[in-house]
Amino acid sequence: MSSSPAPSGTGPIADAAPLSLCAREPHVPADRLVAEMVPPPRFDSVRFGTYIPDPNQPSQTEAVQVLESFAAGLDRGAGGSGKRRLFGFGKAPKKAPAGPRGVYLDGGYGVGKTHLLASLWHATPAEPELKAFGTFVELTNLVGALGFQKTVQTLSGHRLLCIDEFELDDPGDTVLVSTLLGKLVDAGVALAATSNTLPGKLGEGRFASADFLREIQGLSAHFRALRIDGEDYRHRGLPEAPPPYSDEQVTETAHATEGASLDAFSPLLEHLARVHPSRYGALTDGIGAVCLTGVRPVPDQSTALRLVVLADRLYDREVPVMASGLPFDQLFSEEMLNGGYRKKYFRAISRLTALARDAGRLANSR
Repeated sequence: MSSSPAPSGTGPIADAAPLSLCAREPHVPADRLVAEMVPPPRFDSVRFGTYIPDPNQPSQTEAVQVLESFAAGLDRGAGGSGKRRLFGFGKAPKKAPAGPRGVYLDGGYGVGKTHLLASLWHATPAEPELKAFGTFVELTNLVGALGFQKTVQTLSGHRLLCIDEFELDDPGDTVLVSTLLGKLVDAGVALAATSNTLPGKLGEGRFASADFLREIQGLSAHFRALRIDGEDYRHRGLPEAPPPYSDEQVTETAHATEGASLDAFSPLLEHLARVHPSRYGALTDGIGAVCLTGVRPVPDQSTALRLVVLADRLYDREVPVMASGLPFDQLFSEEMLNGGYRKKYFRAISRLTALARDAGRLANSR
């Protein structure tokens, strides 16, 4: 399956019928998982200079300053090629110098933590193959694909590892990644992470930081915690989410938009259960727009968590989402929104709403 995105555009009738996510069963080799540990396409061009701090939130300006200094201080560190490390060659990595070798960004959803994390990756003075960027889930998938020891070898030659949305809701995975990070710190790799807090903590202040530092056990001394306050930037001064379209509008737009997919919502949810979340990025390869009919509340938490991962991959790739049925803020039940995974669900609502706004240009161009 090609990983090159298809060109997007609209016309009276597209050359071919719409694609279908439900018809795709991608297989992702391990080397692709390693090669794709870079900031997602949405964050290709972000830099510290493109982050616009909220003037009412001084912690945002402070975070930029601290991260800029942190990046400048990484002009040394692990030697050797990450590719050579994959096969166990190269010189032994340098020991980490004294003092914090990591930063932890704590804050609510939509305050720009991923923007800042990607900016740190771009600003770090090292070749791309000596820097790695991925979500917590992608990191655990890498360990599953390569094995623990091979993952340590692969990443020990890196100068920086950025982990977005560090998960604290799966004790087993947390201990696994904590052990991995300990090995990498010993090898001289600098770390940066954003939070995904424990159930009930809701990403608030020092509680998230304390939980994170406790969960990674002996690594506490290597991290400086930065609290980033603010409201979800996706809703600062922006219009409310557009209302859903009709089934006919969604279908017609899918047929008229090159590279669009068209799926009914319920069958898509069923299909996601058959595809491992590590493959959701590949599932969207070549998709220029996602068109969904019959959006309704998700039936259970397992389904909801899979949908969160798909929303993240679509948002990373800036794929607009046009839908009929219920608006996206009605996807998750009150019980879900008040439960332990509420932060994930609010993030998914926020991101899908942004992509629904992006889909407005598809309807307006017809």
